[in-house]
Amino acid sequence: MYNRKPIAENIFHVGVNDRQKSLFENYLPLPKGVAYNSYLIVDEKIALVDTVDISFADVYLTKIEAILGERSIDYLIVNHMEPDHAGSIGLLRQKYPNITIVGNAKTFDMLNGYFHIHTQLHEVKEGDTLSLGKRTLTFYTAPMVHWPEVMVAYEDRDNILFSADAFGTFGTIDGDYSDACINTDCFWDEMRRYYACIVGKYGTPTQSALKKIASLPVKIICSTHGPVWQQEIVKVIDLYDKWSRYEAEEEGVVIAFGSMYGNTQQLTEAVAEGVVAGGIKNVVIHNVSKTDSSFILSDVFRYKGLIIGCPTYMGGVYPLVEKLLSAIECRGIKNRLYTCYGSFTWAGAAVKRLTAFSQTMNWELVGTPVENKQAVTKEKYQSGFELGQEMAKRLKLLHP
Repeated sequence: MYNRKPIAENIFHVGVNDRQKSLFENYLPLPKGVAYNSYLIVDEKIALVDTVDISFADVYLTKIEAILGERSIDYLIVNHMEPDHAGSIGLLRQKYPNITIVGNAKTFDMLNGYFHIHTQLHEVKEGDTLSLGKRTLTFYTAPMVHWPEVMVAYEDRDNILFSADAFGTFGTIDGDYSDACINTDCFWDEMRRYYACIVGKYGTPTQSALKKIASLPVKIICSTHGPVWQQEIVKVIDLYDKWSRYEAEEEGVVIAFGSMYGNTQQLTEAVAEGVVAGGIKNVVIHNVSKTDSSFILSDVFRYKGLIIGCPTYMGGVYPLVEKLLSAIECRGIKNRLYTCYGSFTWAGAAVKRLTAFSQTMNWELVGTPVENKQAVTKEKYQSGFELGQEMAKRLKLLHP
């Protein structure tokens, strides 16, 4: 039986949990699953906001019917056309053939491309409104957060922001959709990882979107992933503001390293000891061969300091470190303190590449990168320790 507890009077969550999928977008691990959220507004006119992944269409349509019975849906609001949210549009149109689809010009181009739907459309632009009876929706475009057609819808009676992917998070909704009814501790790391991997490249557009909603008296945020935010609205907006300005959440250092036979790992231990000896308590070490880069990216968004260690491999950088560098560069992460170290046997190249990365990212390079040949000597271990101390010292100047 479907739980019909409303978000507000006659506004219902009709989303689904995906506990089967192991990879989001077929490459990001989902250890805690993911939720696809959709919302039903029952007024003089009935509006559905976004849909769900097509693999859950049967459960989804059953939930809607449990609320509406024989009534039809007047409007489908399409805030985002990505298939995990738009996937059920074709089936929804079959079940409710008279439904009018509401979106912008870019939405309709994608709608035609994915579903060959080009009739019964209602185009909205920035600031346009749609009356449902007692409630009115106002639409604001949010391009590149994180697709070009993205928009959000603001409901004026209960001050609800239907925010598309913004303020979303990985993780299923367990037991209740509202953050007021569940322990949200498990969501904060997954929210940051979601932002870092999905939205992180688009800091400037996200800032523009935040400015648009700043004047709205938002009391509820209904995202397409994760909980409905009611109690934690100030926190989630503040986090998005920090992340989209590439501002670290707290003082700390991420050390990401690759190591084939243990020498670079020994230097990692030395560098970490130096960071802690310098007074930094938050030190997170990631072995790129064991930790997916999405989790490393999340911590790069969280902390100000980044140190990367790597052996030379085929005259270049260890492949999984190269993958991490590419992911960081793609997202254009700004304003980090950075340094690096590495090892080689007969011809060093990795440290040179890692050092140049600071210029690529326009980051401050802290200290002198350490390069070790063959087995780690006491002198090189000490150099690694001192490099860690240099990073700690530089961080402390920012946060005395």
